[in-house]
Amino acid sequence: MSERKAVTKKLALDYRRGDRARKGQILDQVCELNGWHRSHARKALTQALVLKVVRPRPPRPPLYGEAVIKALRFLWAVQGTPCGRLLAAALPDLVPRLRRLGELNVDDETATLLLQIALATIDRRLSAEWAKLTLRGRSHTKPGTLLKNSIPMRTWAEWDDAVPGFVEIDLVGHEGGNSKGEFCFTLDITDIATGWTETRSVRNKAQKWVFAAIKDATASFPFPILGIDSDYADLGIMPTLA
Repeated sequence: MSERKAVTKKLALDYRRGDRARKGQILDQVCELNGWHRSHARKALTQALVLKVVRPRPPRPPLYGEAVIKALRFLWAVQGTPCGRLLAAALPDLVPRLRRLGELNVDDETATLLLQIALATIDRRLSAEWAKLTLRGRSHTKPGTLLKNSIPMRTWAEWDDAVPGFVEIDLVGHEGGNSKGEFCFTLDITDIATGWTETRSVRNKAQKWVFAAIKDATASFPFPILGIDSDYADLGIMPTLA
């Protein structure tokens, strides 16, 4: 049937523009290809170019209502916010157990829907909850590169990370996902060659506190500091550590 419609639609424009003789040839061709009567072929060719109004289907009512999704969120939290695959595997045991203990107050219909909910539906319905738990980043400076075996960059000294004294500095904020207001930072200074690390707590990102923490931390190294990773420039200062 689809092939017949395709052939008819292809010849319909030529049929409309053709003269009487051409229309007769097209009718004969369509009748031969499709096995139609001439009157049916003529009607099909005429209607092939008529635009049909396609009305959108009304959306289906959701199978899983708010009661089911609310219970699903509760079960997801009870399990420690697992992925949809792990939660789906736990539901057959979790739902009846929590109902029996009185921790999950749902009717039989809701419980049945919880047991038959698909993995893709779980992921889709819980996507907003997962987004709330997404961490927004671990620091407010660019992460260092030298400890990731990338090309060393030169600052105020010629780099030779095979010997002690060339360090990488990272400043990490502990804002818990909300960077508004004042919060503590951690300053980490790591020697590339030896791995010797000094860590200091910094009140905030102000140059005064960061510089003081750097001087205090570098003074604790058992060898002189010869070079600092270029990411140190992200702190907004480049002191001379004398």
